[in-house]
Amino acid sequence: MKSPELLVKKGDIQVDHFPWGRLEWFARQTLNGAKITLGFCHIKPGMNNPLHFHPNCDEVLHVLEGSILHQLGDESIPMNPGDSLLIPKDVAHNARNVGETEAVMSIAFDTGDRQTTHVEEAK
Repeated sequence: MKSPELLVKKGDIQVDHFPWGRLEWFARQTLNGAKITLGFCHIKPGMNNPLHFHPNCDEVLHVLEGSILHQLGDESIPMNPGDSLLIPKDVAHNARNVGETEAVMSIAFDTGDRQTTHVEEAK
């Protein structure tokens, strides 16, 4: 028999809404005690998430739908469905949707306690 906290049902997914899109969380410490963080990032056409970094974890981003231009440090990296990117801890980054439809990315972090610092807040 599975413990209920091990299963996250569709209606229990944590969703964070922003003007640029949303983050959907399927696994994380505060949701189900996970030792990783796993979710989807949705970005509206022409929008971008804020420039930020993660001081305590690496991130792997995988594009499922749409086209993005990912700023990673000083580089701008065009990405399309099937492309993946490793984002090291402490490297400032963000994604801009350069397509005409919503961009959807799978995002994974190597800790259940993903921390985020927005670059503007760090100044």
